[in-house]
Amino acid sequence: MGEILYNKLIRDEIPTIIEESHKKCVTKRVTGEELMQLLNEKLTEEVEEYLESNSIEELADILEVIHGIVHHRNIEFDDLEEMRAKKKDERGGFLKGAKLIKVY
Repeated sequence: MGEILYNKLIRDEIPTIIEESHKKCVTKRVTGEELMQLLNEKLTEEVEEYLESNSIEELADILEVIHGIVHHRNIEFDDLEEMRAKKKDERGGFLKGAKLIKVY
């Protein structure tokens, strides 16, 4: 079996899962700007997968990446949720299905 090159951010337990399937992998610990870049790329990947599948599982993956971004930016998730709720109170959410056509 040949090598497969991924070069992307993976979930924390993936190396263990790979080894338990009697395969080997090479990983690298990333931090700082490189980690944030990879998290942003992972967010884009997961959003694209959701748009293709409309799967709740993909929504969960998006949320997990957001948790990672929040953690590595030293933001409390509760603070993010508070900001979301404040914006919803001020401007509403996306529950009514309103589409803006034009303003004049």
